[in-house]
Amino acid sequence: MTDPTTTDTDRALGFTIPSLSARGRIVRLGPVLDTILSGHAYPPAIESLLAEALTLAALIGSTLKDASGQLTMQTRTDEGVVRLLVCDYRGGELRGYVDYDADKLAEAPEQPTLFALFGQGYLAITFDMASTAERYQGIVPLDGETLAQAAESYFVQSEQIPSLVRVGMIRQPDGTMVSGGLFLQHLPEGEDGRARLHTKLDHPEWERVAALGQTIGTDELADPALSLETIVWRLFNEESDVRALSSQGMARGCRCTPEHIAGVLGKFPIDQQREMADADGIIQVDCKFCARIFPVPVTDGVAPD
Repeated sequence: MTDPTTTDTDRALGFTIPSLSARGRIVRLGPVLDTILSGHAYPPAIESLLAEALTLAALIGSTLKDASGQLTMQTRTDEGVVRLLVCDYRGGELRGYVDYDADKLAEAPEQPTLFALFGQGYLAITFDMASTAERYQGIVPLDGETLAQAAESYFVQSEQIPSLVRVGMIRQPDGTMVSGGLFLQHLPEGEDGRARLHTKLDHPEWERVAALGQTIGTDELADPALSLETIVWRLFNEESDVRALSSQGMARGCRCTPEHIAGVLGKFPIDQQREMADADGIIQVDCKFCARIFPVPVTDGVAPD
């Protein structure tokens, strides 16, 4: 039984299962997800899409060992309802937005498929390692039924790591959304690193991990009254050793501030700044992530308003 008076949201938890040469990550988003979504007033289909993408960004991004590193997920498509979806994760902070064609969405089914939303689209996942200035990127087709399936394909195809990705979402009685995700990976012979070539996808230990992971339901992943530790225990309680790793809190993290924007604009020549300004000498900077407009007056130093 879970305690209805407690909630476990906006947190990611890592864990390992040494006996099965596996590691995992589980995440649940609540108020942070609602804060990001409420700033845009998206239609239900687009809202659910971004909720899934943000959950994936939290799942995968929280595996970064570089605390200042960044994960970026972005779709690429020349057709379909969605023109652009982008979200990123850095140090526990999430942000994201969707640019879509409202007319095409109106013609789509109430619950459109991934193909209806993107057509022949692609998902790009990029890791930027701040400490080493290295960048890793993989691109996979959006040919599954969900973004989670596309992300799973990325790890199997681009990194050749047997992986399982599950995401679930529920809408609560008050209209807010809660999402949860599970990310499992096989580490052959106990390896722990990014480059693992020629991995056997049919390793018996991995088959057991994947079978157990597939038993997780949407209602469990997105149930705020069910702790992340409890879910891990339910899945793997028959294993002799399941080790919980560090927990990472989640927050909304748009990096747009008047000071930051003024600093960026200040790098442009004054003539170009004036071309960007309106009749009153104000540059209206529209941040798609936080759905805010920052008015910045043009001056020789371009100071924030």
